[in-house]
Amino acid sequence: MARPSRRQLTLWLRSRAGHAVVAALALGVVGYVIAYPLAVVRYPPMTDLPFHAASTSILRHYFDPAFGFREQFGIHLLEVPYVSMYLLGALFALVLPISVAVKVSAAVMLALLPAGLAVLFAGMKKTPLWGLLGLGLVWTNLTHWGFLNFMGAIGLYAMSLGLTLMVVDRPTRRRQLALALCLLAVFFTHVYRYPFALLSCVGVGVFMWPATRRFLPLVWPLVPSLTVFGAWQWVRSDAIGGPTPKLALHPNRMAELPDHVVSGFVGPVGQQEQALFAAAVGALWVVAFTALAWFFWFGRHRRRSGREVWWGASVTLLPLILAGAYLLTYLVLPMEIGLWWYVYPREATTAIYIALAAVPDMPRQWWLRLPLVVIVGVATGRVGFLVAEQYFAFAQQTKDFEAVVAHIPQRPKLSYLVFDHDGSFRRTTPFIHLPAWVQAEKGGTLSFHFVAWHHSPIRYREGSPHVPPPTPLRWEWTPQRFRMQQHGAFFDEFLVRRHSDPSNLFASDPSVRLVVNEGAWWLFRRQARSEPQD
Repeated sequence: MARPSRRQLTLWLRSRAGHAVVAALALGVVGYVIAYPLAVVRYPPMTDLPFHAASTSILRHYFDPAFGFREQFGIHLLEVPYVSMYLLGALFALVLPISVAVKVSAAVMLALLPAGLAVLFAGMKKTPLWGLLGLGLVWTNLTHWGFLNFMGAIGLYAMSLGLTLMVVDRPTRRRQLALALCLLAVFFTHVYRYPFALLSCVGVGVFMWPATRRFLPLVWPLVPSLTVFGAWQWVRSDAIGGPTPKLALHPNRMAELPDHVVSGFVGPVGQQEQALFAAAVGALWVVAFTALAWFFWFGRHRRRSGREVWWGASVTLLPLILAGAYLLTYLVLPMEIGLWWYVYPREATTAIYIALAAVPDMPRQWWLRLPLVVIVGVATGRVGFLVAEQYFAFAQQTKDFEAVVAHIPQRPKLSYLVFDHDGSFRRTTPFIHLPAWVQAEKGGTLSFHFVAWHHSPIRYREGSPHVPPPTPLRWEWTPQRFRMQQHGAFFDEFLVRRHSDPSNLFASDPSVRLVVNEGAWWLFRRQARSEPQD
């Protein structure tokens, strides 16, 4: 075999260098869009993130008496297996402050969106660079709500589809093992995504049969997750089952779809958000049609075998079929199933995410890929910058919260009441659960906690004197129901967000006195009996 000439070697190295530059640029865009907004704020204004932080801290400090978690909580990792984000955060918290560890674990969940799409494109025999398209859905409503395990799970779902395609195309032990692990990751990230992933993997194997003539290599990778799923059916918490949902077709929801995907902010910021996402959609059409034109221009549709034609047609139709199925669930599922809320709107994001995989492949030349990556990078980067601006503004708006929290002792018995929610352009208040960061950083007890719903792998210990009294449904949204004698006897610290002086709330108990007021936040404390009274 003839050795390559110096010129051929030089051309090859230049080509590889060009592809390396494009790949590095793509990774840089991913890092910027996901990490930059999280880096500019201590407490990101994601509505539910403070309770994710509290749960992460409970796992991290479970055996630390300074936090007082062990006598208050029990751990049930299989009964309610939403654990991957919490375990990641707890591992990061071994070497990082809890606020930083939670943001890193959140970034990992969000990074699964482009990563999962990259694996799916690779499984389709397209360039993984198209995983960048997943960045377009990183800063959408579900993220702003704090549904990070759901976002991570749909990224893992796409990854499982890509690995399935790899297995039926050219099965190897490594690919089969990767698929088995990916399905387990889906289960432990968001258990209700797992049945979708399982059925979709089987469906992909059947759908691709004319092109691959293989299905049996898929069987054993399904077994580990199916075994764990079966075990979960025996031990799962009744609280996460819920009643059988009533299904009905609601075609009018199509008009609502954009609001369920992109409406994280209000006012002028909300208008800017809508404009940036509209521009991103325009950029998507530009790169998609450009890639399609280049596909035919370079004649990549010619000189194809029958198997290649079947493969190409199948992987083009596959994401469209799956996206259509998710769109149907968006149209028929209810808003609530038992205590589960915001059910059907989530499927709008899933449908759009999977539909992105129908985009034609990029050209092979790195210098033609570069402008496509730049277009996607600019479109998603502008959204990321807008989010970073608002997150930085929230960091300034919560300086008063940080100042007050500094006066709260370690392991407090904390009751919190949030009356006023202004001070942010977020559509859904980021203040409602903000005090849960106190438990994340200092341990102790909270007056309201998600774990009371039994939808978490962490649960209150029955009969423990360290468990706070139960609260009525929607307690956190209706602080005006608070009565000191009825709801405050258990607690020693009282944190209130209200513009006017809330001292009247505690007037019936003279032992409770104001400690500090910073901005809209007020901290009251029950004096020890030995302390002198004025």
